[in-house]
Amino acid sequence: MTRRLLFTYLGLALLVLAVLEIPLGIVNGRNESSDLRTKVERDASFLAAFAEDTLENNANPRALGVAAADYSRRTGGRVVIVNRRGVSVIDTNPPAGGPRTFATRPEIAAALRGNVASGTRYSRTLHEKLLYVAVPASSGAKVTGAVRITYPTSAVDARVRRYWLMLLVIGAMVLAATTVVGLRFARWVSSPLGRLEASAAKAGAGDLSTRAEEQGPPEVRSLAAAFNHMIGELEQLVRSQEEFVADASHQLRTPLTALRLRLENLGGDVSDSARPDLERALDEVERLSRLVDGLLALARADVSPVERVDLAKLAEERIEVWSALAAEQGVKLEANVVGTASVGADRLGQALENLLSNALAVSPQGGTVLVSGSHGELHVIDQGPGLSEEERERAFDRFWRGGKSGTGSGLGLAIVKRLIEIDGGTVELRAAPEGGLDAVIRLHTA
Repeated sequence: MTRRLLFTYLGLALLVLAVLEIPLGIVNGRNESSDLRTKVERDASFLAAFAEDTLENNANPRALGVAAADYSRRTGGRVVIVNRRGVSVIDTNPPAGGPRTFATRPEIAAALRGNVASGTRYSRTLHEKLLYVAVPASSGAKVTGAVRITYPTSAVDARVRRYWLMLLVIGAMVLAATTVVGLRFARWVSSPLGRLEASAAKAGAGDLSTRAEEQGPPEVRSLAAAFNHMIGELEQLVRSQEEFVADASHQLRTPLTALRLRLENLGGDVSDSARPDLERALDEVERLSRLVDGLLALARADVSPVERVDLAKLAEERIEVWSALAAEQGVKLEANVVGTASVGADRLGQALENLLSNALAVSPQGGTVLVSGSHGELHVIDQGPGLSEEERERAFDRFWRGGKSGTGSGLGLAIVKRLIEIDGGTVELRAAPEGGLDAVIRLHTA
């Protein structure tokens, strides 16, 4: 963002400089050319007035030649003075062969008709651009000759180039100053936004204790204040939810435990004909307990923050938790996991526990449940009866119970899917190569 803001400032500064300096340079070039033409025309008119008597009376042009030579030496211009027939009388840079006629030159012809002619042309002989001015020498209405001054424009062109160079240097200095000031201003604007973005990312990852610094422009400070207020409200809501979950857990589990104990105490007083009903009632209480645990797990799913988790260590911890139950059922638990992933440790741990619980529930005595994986992919493989392709597709639906037993609350795999998807992962069920199920979890490793 800092770079985009800086380029915007530089673009605006460059546009303003172009609008100001380009017309200024063009006007300066025109003024320089116009001033030179005016000066040369004035000098030519002065020489024409000085040459009038000499041309009219065909007098000795010696004094006129001295004046023309002095002017040429001082200014570097070439002076040509012609009589009424266009033949040169004075030429400060004469060609070999003596006087020559200039009557065919357009500017001389125009001056002999009583008009002032001026312009520029490129001299192939001198290899440079020349300014020419031709004025008539007249006595009253009678034209007695003409004076032409040709002047190289190299000096004017050099001044124009120096002016353009000066404008370029000024523009470069302005752009450099704009870069320094713009960079500081862009950082003043973008740095608080960057910190606000980082705070938003932390909050999105589950860290609701983060707060944005209220710095920078008024608009950014107002945005940061609004963000902090929103996160504070969200933190309060989450805390309220957690308190509700804790209260609900206590309030629901206590009566269910009491109900189970009462039903078990009735076991000695129930007749044989009523015992099946009692056992079904106990099964329903057990299922209701699992249902409550599943619902509470879904409610807590978003609480754990994202962190870098050692997958091997996490798998070993969960296997150790279930090892006692596995030993009672005669099932072997094995782990072969390497690598790390960016996930919520509690969420992934709970997902693994649910998958291990399901695997142990269907594993035959003497079977093996294997937890393996690498590069952010975990597999929980059992040797149970497995599921058909259609059953595997529906297994993650809430409250769906399939397989041969049809037992359970129907929330286990739905909980696993929810827990994994919170961290951007995916989970699917495959048929294991040697029968049973292969539950595959894919996680972000970045």
